[in-house]
Amino acid sequence: MVLGIVMGTIVSTRKCSNLVGYKLLLIAPYYGDTSQIFVAADTLGAGIDELVLITTDNTTQYALEKSAPIDAVVVGIVDAPPQK
Repeated sequence: MVLGIVMGTIVSTRKCSNLVGYKLLLIAPYYGDTSQIFVAADTLGAGIDELVLITTDNTTQYALEKSAPIDAVVVGIVDAPPQK
């Protein structure tokens, strides 16, 4: 799992039919190299600048309602940042 910050959204006029209904977010890792931004699907309604918990790799299919070609999914919105 990855802790990340929502940097923005991706707008797509055409996408795989299994991705319809998922919002696509740009995520920057909270720890490590913050320039390594990636895309994650979201069904929870996370917004820009929110801290989120992301699952990656083959575990994403457990978090989705239907199978989709995505390798990162928002599985939680964090209420308070961890103490550094």
